[in-house]
Amino acid sequence: MSFHVPNKFRIRKGPMATTDSLGNCGAFFCMLRPGGRFYQVIASDGEGWEHVSMSLPDRTPTWEEMCLLKDLFWDEEDCVVQYHPPKSEYVNNHPHCLHLWRSTDLEMPRPPAIFVGVK
Repeated sequence: MSFHVPNKFRIRKGPMATTDSLGNCGAFFCMLRPGGRFYQVIASDGEGWEHVSMSLPDRTPTWEEMCLLKDLFWDEEDCVVQYHPPKSEYVNNHPHCLHLWRSTDLEMPRPPAIFVGVK
C-alpha cells in the first residue's frame, strides 16, 4: 500500500505553492487523463490519515473523476473512503469539493461485496 503524490503536478508558485520538502502535503493542479482538464487538489498526511480533496469551480467532481484521483494518489489495491459525517461535524469550505481518506493505522473495514451486487 502506498500513498504517492504526483510531484509533477505540485503547485510551485503563488499562494498555494509548496515544495517537495513537504512530502505528501501540498496543493496540486492535476490532469487525471491525457488531454483532459486540470483539477485543483490538496493532499495531506499525518495523525494516522492520508487525505486528498478535489474541487471544481462550477460543479462537484463525478464518481469517475474521484476514481481517477484515487488511482493517481494510491495503489490499485488500496481501499480509500468518502465519509458522510454527522451534520454536527460538517466542514464545508467549498461547495464543489469532495474528499478521499485512508487510515494508516487500521485496515479499512468493508462490507461484503454481495451487499452491492453479484461480482
